[in-house]
Amino acid sequence: MKGKKPFDFWIFMTVLILLSLGTIMVFSASGPYASNRYHDVYYVLKRQLLYAVLGLIAMFITMNFDYRKLGKLSPIVLIISIVLLVLVFIPGIGGEKKGTWRWIEIGGFQFQPSEIAKFAIILFFSYSLSKRRDQITYFFKGLLPYLIILGIFAGLVLLERHLSATIIILAVASVILFAAGARIKHFILLGIPAIAGLIVIILTTDYMSDRIASYLYPFEHMSAEGWQTVQSLYAIGSGGLFGRGLGRSLQKFLYLPEPHNDFIFSVLAEELGFVGVFAVLMLYLIFIWRGIKVAMNAPDTFGSLLATGITSLIAIQSLFNVAVVTNTVPPTGVSLPFFSAGGTALVVLLAEVGILLNISKYANYERI
Repeated sequence: MKGKKPFDFWIFMTVLILLSLGTIMVFSASGPYASNRYHDVYYVLKRQLLYAVLGLIAMFITMNFDYRKLGKLSPIVLIISIVLLVLVFIPGIGGEKKGTWRWIEIGGFQFQPSEIAKFAIILFFSYSLSKRRDQITYFFKGLLPYLIILGIFAGLVLLERHLSATIIILAVASVILFAAGARIKHFILLGIPAIAGLIVIILTTDYMSDRIASYLYPFEHMSAEGWQTVQSLYAIGSGGLFGRGLGRSLQKFLYLPEPHNDFIFSVLAEELGFVGVFAVLMLYLIFIWRGIKVAMNAPDTFGSLLATGITSLIAIQSLFNVAVVTNTVPPTGVSLPFFSAGGTALVVLLAEVGILLNISKYANYERI
């Protein structure tokens, strides 16, 4: 293995720009909400700045921590993640919010175990598959153990009524398995019943079927599930080419529920227009391009799979969020990386970026 080189400058700068733009948009989008609920227009901004600083500290720590040492910790991280997912359902530790069980609260501090679960799956799968890559082409002794682990995680997250996180975990794990050499025919044979089962769950679960109905007929469900979708489309449509101007969104004035979270992209489109949206999407594409380059040129299989998992997580989640706010897919809670307000997601995400930057120090870019 070659010695360390400077980290990938493109990834580093792209993330800093996205984080800076995201913080500005959080302040712009959250003003009316924060003023109405907390009587402090800066309330959400102050919390976002705190988590951004904590996240950057985590990023600088992980970018200077040899990623190869993380592999041996992967089973511990996996077990801790499962325990946290179970604790969500224990009264006094976990709690219900808006019909979902996604949070753990300890001493006034809240976090989402599902965000840690995403990283746990990426880390464990990457390390384990790097040691058993010659067996992944076999179903029973290769692929099946990973599917069982994946099923446990997906099942627990789905019980939290967090469909978007379930889909993201399944998608990212599938990318890692495919990159490790799993056979396409196994994916096809397993994918058909898995999709069929997911459809059955959606159609037989009230809150999911309601969201499907609001997706198909949003204007007919404006008084319920369709409200946020319609307001999101209004925001995006009114942005035009150049937008209304930063801070001048109308939909954020309590029309769009919590516009600083899952639907912050709608406010971005309304205030900065197509030009602003295009610029932000290009930044995501630059990040994905460089992440793929790091994965392709990593010095070992573990680094390659780990970079693949982190890059695919951000790519899939970004695409998913944009698809939701544009009503391309049914509405479900999914944050926009580096933009949406949130503590756990932002800190964990920036820590993962730090790991990607650490891998880039060892990458052999001369191969491209």
